[in-house]
Amino acid sequence: MESDLFANRTEAGILLSEKLLRYKGTDTLVLAIPRGGVPVGYEIAKRLQLPLGILLSKKIGHPSNKEYAVGSVSLDSVIVNERTQLPEEYIENEMIRLRKLLLEKQLLYMGNEKFPEVEGKNVIVVDDGIATGSTVLVSIAMLRKKNAKKIIVAVPVVPSDNVELFRQKSDEFVYLLAPYYFEAVGAFYEVFHQVEDEEVIRLLNEAKHLH
Repeated sequence: MESDLFANRTEAGILLSEKLLRYKGTDTLVLAIPRGGVPVGYEIAKRLQLPLGILLSKKIGHPSNKEYAVGSVSLDSVIVNERTQLPEEYIENEMIRLRKLLLEKQLLYMGNEKFPEVEGKNVIVVDDGIATGSTVLVSIAMLRKKNAKKIIVAVPVVPSDNVELFRQKSDEFVYLLAPYYFEAVGAFYEVFHQVEDEEVIRLLNEAKHLH
């Protein structure tokens, strides 16, 4: 890359796909983390001629600061930071509340479509960047539970001090930028608009007709 900025998520997806060409047309799924990961994942799925799906998860916020993630939850996995000194009851209640929201999102994005079968397949997990990485970690945990053959995490940008963690947790970690100074994912994009639900649904529908 010539610059430390992506024009937008589309460009980031195109650049990432070039590092994943060996998976083109193989028994591999692209699973994007909504909402920001979907435009990136769409470009990868398009160029590699692979099916596109989604991985839903939500962070569990600290009671006194909801933006501060103390863990994350997917529809069938949960990860809680071991250093978190919070009552189990709070975590339990948040899990129930967040899973209800995830089910609503699943219905909105996928209708009655079931989660794709991942057992014995390669799965490329895509987001538009990693900050704390809690949603990606819970996604990996979920895919391990479902016996995915190989988990490849692909992101445009990740803080340099998180690279080793994701190398260990995934079977392959593909990224484009790993800056030492990291404020927010959006700082590495010229255009970083909020991805709306409508855009997610449109891209998922378009992906069905790609191959």
